[in-house]
Amino acid sequence: MRPVIGITTYVEPARWGVWRDLPAALIPQAYVEAVTLAGGRAILLPPDDHDADVVDVLDGLVLSGGADVAPDLYGATAAAETVSRPDRDAGEMLLLRRALETDTPVLGICRGMQQLVIAAGGRLHQHLPDVLGHERHNPAPGVYGEQQVKLTPGSRAAELLGEATVVHCHHHQGVADPGSLLITGQSDDGLPEAVEDPSRRFLLGVQWHPEVTRDEHLFGALLRAAR
Repeated sequence: MRPVIGITTYVEPARWGVWRDLPAALIPQAYVEAVTLAGGRAILLPPDDHDADVVDVLDGLVLSGGADVAPDLYGATAAAETVSRPDRDAGEMLLLRRALETDTPVLGICRGMQQLVIAAGGRLHQHLPDVLGHERHNPAPGVYGEQQVKLTPGSRAAELLGEATVVHCHHHQGVADPGSLLITGQSDDGLPEAVEDPSRRFLLGVQWHPEVTRDEHLFGALLRAAR
């Protein structure tokens, strides 16, 4: 049986067929394909803050991208540019904490990496242009930026991707303090782009979107850990 990998979903207004702007639990197909191509069986997880029991039947967890994580989770007040989804925050933090308790393999993508940081006691920059003075991490709506990322020699990230890689990113928030996690990747402007916990079976967060390229290195590593 293929390893079962849960993928957290967005809840956004969507259009399909004759239906217009209905709230929908959805995820870009790229996430599903990336898991499938790596040898896993994708299960979509809509927001649910009742319990995290589903983690017990998963072999791995992907925390997907999407809207900003609410800043009250790391003791901050929302900036004007921050747009959060409290239902996602509540449900996904339950899933993540259960995954940490059970040492379930976790890959955090973009927003998902930021959730890993917050669960580890870290905090975020809420609007990177105010900190970095540029918008290369989020060049335009619906447009991915490209960043050169340098990875720490000897880290899990470098083991999988080499000591440098070019990535696709789309985010206006970023890691200010990684908490107890290790920063193992940075862009040229010094922003953390990868974090991990080497004491765990597999806990890796990347600020970019590896599902866009169906990255076999990252998703393959998740699946190997899940097996």
